[in-house]
Amino acid sequence: MSERHLQRRVHGVETADGAGVRLKRIIGQSALDSLDPFLLLDEFRSDRPDDYLAGFPEHPHRGFETVTYMLAGHMRHGDNHGHRGDLGPGSVQWMTAGRGIVHSEMPQQEAGLLWGFQLWVNLPARDKLTAPRYQDIPAEHIPHVEPAPGVTVRVIAGTFGDAVGPALGIATAPVYLDVALGAGTRLDVPLPATHNAFVYLFDGTTVAVGGEPLRHGELGVLSAGTRVALAAAASPVRLLVVAGRPLGEPVARYGPFVMNTPAEIREAIADLRAGRF
Repeated sequence: MSERHLQRRVHGVETADGAGVRLKRIIGQSALDSLDPFLLLDEFRSDRPDDYLAGFPEHPHRGFETVTYMLAGHMRHGDNHGHRGDLGPGSVQWMTAGRGIVHSEMPQQEAGLLWGFQLWVNLPARDKLTAPRYQDIPAEHIPHVEPAPGVTVRVIAGTFGDAVGPALGIATAPVYLDVALGAGTRLDVPLPATHNAFVYLFDGTTVAVGGEPLRHGELGVLSAGTRVALAAAASPVRLLVVAGRPLGEPVARYGPFVMNTPAEIREAIADLRAGRF
């Protein structure tokens, strides 16, 4: 198997979204506009209610998928199709916006730590107008693997060993892992050779990725290969390992719409105004 290495490092930028939620944008900013098929990665983390209470009121999406992974706190979800849910610690929502949906994500708490991620995954042209759907996955349904002492892997999508992630039927055949390494431990993670991949260190000081250091808050874009070697030194770390099959299609983006052509963007705006979402 060929080993993947760090091709580039990207620092997130502090910004605000929704009605003023403070977050760190890692993919979808000037240093890394996208990594096919991934369009955006945000980390939101704060124990200051003023940073998150305003939440993400009703807003539309078309043409891609949003993946919300909660580490701490609760987020209430609702949409114009009547779907309601509460995302708690360790839970995931994989939403396929498809031809259009209007939804909101509002904190279900008034104090305490709110921490999680939102990833945007592009859809191929053939699926951009598919019917919207949700995969709401509670924490207890996500496989928890311990491949070695001091090492744990939560498998959200794709496979790791015999574990299969519960997010299924995704066009880009993604791998989405939450990897925790104790001090002095290491792990080799197999990844499909066909996929683009990245790692993001969200807890701990430094992790070795293919023998090279990746620091807290950095995203590492990985080179081609079939596996990535991870190692923790004197302190434990926790990181995301994410991969997806690139689409290689033209991308037209306008706010919450991701299509293939400007004409399709104009159509999306017209459909939203006409109440067809």
